Amino acid sequence: MKTILCLLRSGRQRAVFLKNVGLILLGVMVAGCPASKQTSGTGTATSDKIIIRGSNTVGEELAPRLIAEYKKDHPAASFDLESKGTSYGMGALMGGFCDIAGASRLPLKEELEVAKFREVELNDYVIGAYSVAVVVNAANPVGNLTREQVRDIFTGAIQNWKDVGGPDAPIHLYIRDPISGTYIGFKELAMENKPYISEQNLFTNYDGIVEGVAKDANGIGYSGFNLAHQAGIKAVTIGGVEPTADAVSQGKYPYARTLHLYTNKTKERPATLDFIHFIQSPSGQAVLVQMGEVPHS
Repeated sequence: MKTILCLLRSGRQRAVFLKNVGLILLGVMVAGCPASKQTSGTGTATSDKIIIRGSNTVGEELAPRLIAEYKKDHPAASFDLESKGTSYGMGALMGGFCDIAGASRLPLKEELEVAKFREVELNDYVIGAYSVAVVVNAANPVGNLTREQVRDIFTGAIQNWKDVGGPDAPIHLYIRDPISGTYIGFKELAMENKPYISEQNLFTNYDGIVEGVAKDANGIGYSGFNLAHQAGIKAVTIGGVEPTADAVSQGKYPYARTLHLYTNKTKERPATLDFIHFIQSPSGQAVLVQMGEVPHS
């Protein structure tokens, strides 16, 4: 896409291209949304629900917990949550099909171009950081791994603990199931998007991974920070950096990325802002800590 933009020299060509991109995004969203989620003639969502689209990292487990906590004091609040990736959320927001786009990255240059063309003024609300600790069995002598070693272990280039300073024993992986946002997130953060070597020990949550590694002297997996120090396992340092909130806040720990909630500033509704402010409040931030994420400093 960047190459195409460079080739579009005239302002007219560029405008036509961006308009087409916007129309494509709108077409995708219209096709993917049931009638109740369509927009009015003004391009704003007609549903009374707070509609959230976007990142699997935000929407798969974190958002449902935040919604459940919010509804304890706001029982009448209604939500429509769908997670198909950050790009999906940004497209939905630009098309006027959602109130909030959950994102685990900053907007791409192309997304900013489309937002400008469609006169969408993005408001960026940082809510915390998605963070993953690499865990091994407590009896394992390996206490530190480099980023390259972690990548090679999970992709299969390294399959024996002796190659990273451990015993002469096969490495057993414990990972999330492929439909999990964490499965994808760890692959992006730690594996350079290369495929996992094995998908035999799959779990629907971090608790299952931690349990499995605690029972397997040759196991390795990943979890949220909140579970990384349970009995039977230990978190390894990555290049000598411990998985801590301070290390994440200081930008030293590699397996973390900032979580954002984007809105269209000109279309923000009071209910939407109230929910976002709750997430950024001490009560909402406590939920992030409980989920093993790092709260927004």
